[in-house]
Amino acid sequence: MSGHVVWKGRRVAFRRGESLASALSVAGVRDLGRAATGQARAVFCGIGQCQNCLVRVEGRLTEACLLICKDGLVADPDDGGGHD
Repeated sequence: MSGHVVWKGRRVAFRRGESLASALSVAGVRDLGRAATGQARAVFCGIGQCQNCLVRVEGRLTEACLLICKDGLVADPDDGGGHD
């Protein structure tokens, strides 16, 4: 393992070069929150096109499937908080 990210206060291990979506999936996390419409957020396309995996990192929305993990990164679900 290369390090840990923090998802909803829980440490999640990742391998070097792994996306946040991949690390969360390996850890058994499938639920990434809810969109403002109430639709469940999860990894769908895996290439950033659908934006269904939006999460909050350092106060900004980003696609979990495009974000490469860095040790100590803190991420949380958006839960319908809106766009930046």
